[in-house]
Amino acid sequence: MARKGDATDLRRALGACRGSFVSVGFFSLFVNLLMLVPAVYMLQVYDRVLSTQSVETLLMLTLLVIFLFAIMGMLELVRSRMLVRIGNRLDTLLNGRLYRAMFRRSLLTEGSPSSQPIEDLSTLRQFLAGNGLLAFFDAPWVPVYLGVLFLFHVWLGVFATLAGLVLLALAIVGEKVTKPLLAEAQREHIKARELASSNLRNAEVLHAMGMLPGIMDRWSRRHHHFLAEQSRANDRGEALGNASRTLRLLAQSLILGLGAWLVLQAEMTPGMMIAGAIIMSRALAPIDRLIGTWKGFVAARGAYGRLDELLTKIPAEEECMSLPPPRGDIRVEGVAAAPPGGRAPTLRGIQLAARAGEHVGIVGPSAAGKSTLARVLLGIWPPLTGTTRLDGADITRWNREELGPWIGYLPQDIELFEGTIAENIARFGEVDSDKVVAAARKAGVHEMVLAMPEGYDTPIGAGGGGLSGGQRQRIALARALYGEPVLVVLDEPNASLDDRGEHALRAAMVALKREGVTLFVISHRVSVLKGMDTLLVMREGQVHMVGPRDEVMAQLAGKSAAPGAGQPARGRMVAVAGGHPAKGNEAAGGHSGKGNEAAGGQGDAADDR
Repeated sequence: MARKGDATDLRRALGACRGSFVSVGFFSLFVNLLMLVPAVYMLQVYDRVLSTQSVETLLMLTLLVIFLFAIMGMLELVRSRMLVRIGNRLDTLLNGRLYRAMFRRSLLTEGSPSSQPIEDLSTLRQFLAGNGLLAFFDAPWVPVYLGVLFLFHVWLGVFATLAGLVLLALAIVGEKVTKPLLAEAQREHIKARELASSNLRNAEVLHAMGMLPGIMDRWSRRHHHFLAEQSRANDRGEALGNASRTLRLLAQSLILGLGAWLVLQAEMTPGMMIAGAIIMSRALAPIDRLIGTWKGFVAARGAYGRLDELLTKIPAEEECMSLPPPRGDIRVEGVAAAPPGGRAPTLRGIQLAARAGEHVGIVGPSAAGKSTLARVLLGIWPPLTGTTRLDGADITRWNREELGPWIGYLPQDIELFEGTIAENIARFGEVDSDKVVAAARKAGVHEMVLAMPEGYDTPIGAGGGGLSGGQRQRIALARALYGEPVLVVLDEPNASLDDRGEHALRAAMVALKREGVTLFVISHRVSVLKGMDTLLVMREGQVHMVGPRDEVMAQLAGKSAAPGAGQPARGRMVAVAGGHPAKGNEAAGGHSGKGNEAAGGQGDAADDR
């Protein structure tokens, strides 16, 4: 995390645009100088043309003013386009970094993933590209206009300065009274939108069990809270905005009266009176524009704060030195782990070793920590303590883009993505048709895909829409087997499969064994684990039994058949180092011991069989 005062990614991106901002300020110099043209024109018309009755002078002044206004219009266009491109450049500099930060946050924190940072970046970009930002570039020129008024007459300058201070005070008051309300409204809006998105993802459940009224009521309460806070902020903001506009118009009228009085006192000319009113209007315009765009400024400031906080909390991943292609040796050393955001570990003291090409089955009751172990094995969740090593290197020290092609993962919750079947199998990289077909054949889905309307080019919706649960699982299995993975982790791979699908799964596992791929399979049904070298039994986040599959199965069967089955029993725990039995009282995950508590219980043994 960056220390206070350090340049964060967002500040560095804005810093990269500093030259463009300077250019906008440079153009603003000439734009604001040219804003004096109408006042000078009126001054010359009243004090020179009318007094001399010279048509030629009026014509030349008018042509000059038309030319200068054309120049000013082009400069306004240029600086507006520059602001648009500044916003686009900021987006380009940040969107990749921001997307990765959102992705990592979804891995490292609990709660539903949110696309709010993308919307925050859009809010910030739109503010930078809009006219509201121009008020900040024009505001520094207000003293120049006031100085010109002081040159006309001191009372004109004093009057305009007081009017400007009143409008500025209204802007500051508006900031104080609307900022907390707008911030609260924005928080409620984000929560309400995330709740609605979550509800839509579970529309089938809500509809089937008639849960929509209750869920909609929860969303409605949040939404109404958001509307109430926003309405209060808008009411206060509009009241102050109307007061500002009224006072500005009143000031523009009163300065004419003041100027007329000074003309009657022979202290200034009629031209100065008209020019002074025009200049004061220009002097107050940036302040009035600031008040009008204050809501957008507050929204952009809130978006900036959230983006800066996210990019600070989720620093960019360090680029590690490239390592040779992995072989598939896995070693878990004293790992304790918990879900993102959790403090109570769901895994404790895990010691485990698997040589390249070894097949390990993992069984145990629900909430035993099996899926957590799968995520730790792949480096998805960082351990609280301990290390997971792939070929001797900490798995978190591998460059994920380089390691990914050597990894196959079938999660318990299947997630396919919008695109074609071929693109999903190819992991949305370059589609190699030979590799796609090979992976599909290995997973036993080639014929199933060919039977679809467009074969491998069949489009599927987000989340695998249009496919059955079994079809999604089999295509996800093909995705896990795509290329030449050396480490494959399958979490409940047969949960949605029929007999034909299970047969294809077992055939795929045999092929992986033949290819020397390290395989971890998590399943409640041991029928799919017949070809495993090692069986690991987990209970309450710990390894309670590990060893050659037949020995562990025999021990489980013996316990379930023993008198008093169903109660915890003491037995000999079989442990292995790299798949071979070992003797001695040593930690599981490479060594064996006697007198350790076995994973007992009639119900669990029955599950494992």
